[in-house]
Amino acid sequence: MRITVDVKADSREESVEELGEGHYLVRVKAPRRKGKANAAVLKVLRRHFGRHAEILSGHTSTRKIVELEE
Repeated sequence: MRITVDVKADSREESVEELGEGHYLVRVKAPRRKGKANAAVLKVLRRHFGRHAEILSGHTSTRKIVELEE
């Protein structure tokens, strides 16, 4: 399943909020440097959905396309 994720890095808390069907806002504490925010996003998504997650596109953007295992 593919979802669109908007990322808010440097947040006070980590959370996942559904904005629409297949569109989520993910807040992470990690900074946007050296891939730390991307790693944190994947960790938060894995915890939220209980599935493996992989970023398909948007590695350097705040909007990402993420593939979740079925």
